Amino acid sequence: MPDSPVESAAELALVREQLDRQTAALRRLEDADRALVQIVLTGGTLGELCERVVSFLDPTSRAAAMVTTTDGRVVVRAGAPDELARAEALPCFDRSGRFVVESEPMGPRDDGADADRAAVRIIAGQLDHGVILAFTSHRNLTEDDVRLLERAATVAALAITKDQAVAAVESKYRAEFLRDALSGRAGTPIDAVSHAASLGWDIDRPMVVVVAETDEDDDRTERDRDEIRFLQQRFARAWTHAVGVRDPSSPVVGFSREVVALIAVPASADTERVMRTVGDLVRVVRGDGGGGRRSFSAGVSRTITSPEQLPQAYDEALSAVSVGRQMQGDGALAHVDGLGIYRLLALIPDGADLRRFVRESLGELATDDQPEYADLRQTLSILIDTNMNVAETARLLFFHYNTLRYRIGKLEKMLGPFTSDPELRLTLALALKVHQMRGL
Repeated sequence: MPDSPVESAAELALVREQLDRQTAALRRLEDADRALVQIVLTGGTLGELCERVVSFLDPTSRAAAMVTTTDGRVVVRAGAPDELARAEALPCFDRSGRFVVESEPMGPRDDGADADRAAVRIIAGQLDHGVILAFTSHRNLTEDDVRLLERAATVAALAITKDQAVAAVESKYRAEFLRDALSGRAGTPIDAVSHAASLGWDIDRPMVVVVAETDEDDDRTERDRDEIRFLQQRFARAWTHAVGVRDPSSPVVGFSREVVALIAVPASADTERVMRTVGDLVRVVRGDGGGGRRSFSAGVSRTITSPEQLPQAYDEALSAVSVGRQMQGDGALAHVDGLGIYRLLALIPDGADLRRFVRESLGELATDDQPEYADLRQTLSILIDTNMNVAETARLLFFHYNTLRYRIGKLEKMLGPFTSDPELRLTLALALKVHQMRGL
């Protein structure tokens, strides 16, 4: 039986409504394309791009947008303060403020508790440049919204690629100058300060040199050279971002194997205060360890007051990061003044010589063949640290006085009369320090 005229009219109206909706969606995307591309063509920023995304998502600004790095560090954000605060309080951000890229889905989402946000990768060719995010507080994001975000991601990739090309040229000159300054070839202090100022840096103030190195040995890795170079660039950008938020005029440069930063500190700052400042930066760069971040160690120099002291400070920071890793393992953060005798021991190039010295000095105690050997080494170490003060050592180890006396007798049978021989005590003290060093 043929449809009635009323049913045919209703179906026609429904088809027309669907076509109108699709046409409106396409027009919205085309308008967004033109507006977003125009931002890039006129030299606009990612911040302006995010602002335009917010305006397309909701003309009343009840939305927020962000761009993050590949590992989730927020680079730019746009939206009303209350919308941004609401977004940043969502569980998709960790305690350090990093977007948890490794667990958040990309693209459209099913309706649910997390449908008020969407994330799209920013990809140019084979390179992943980060993520663009959108948040709304009053509705769920639709597939059309995600398509808009995908268009924005494409435009963001163009903007980032352009910015990186410009930054690469600028970075080359910055790196060359800082390398000259760290090697003492930057001219007089007045010349160095003037040249640094032309690059937007202030080095005419008290500073410490910080050297950060990834703990992975890139010479023995299975990664290809392009991936290593990309990871090192990302590591340098992480430091640049973290330091730039605190002080945009502090120099930060990524070299092939390390990142070097000159961090301003108060002239009267002691080592503890300096390490708190650097430690805060390290925590920002490290985040919660997610997003594909590589473990790294950092070394800190003494405070300097003139650019002509940079070569010495750089050497100190290099020693601190190298010896600090041997003392503390991967992820070390060390100040040169905290290295003590380890700094001298690290100058011995052959680790085999040091291992042989430990075996010859400590004998069986150089091994962990018996469970008690580690305890005996600790007892010996504290005895030497307290200058053979038996009562103080017993108190620190929570031993009875007679128990400690028994242990001392056992140690002297194994090692010799160290309680009465200062030369032997010195040898044992050095052997214990070497034993504590890692990576030998």
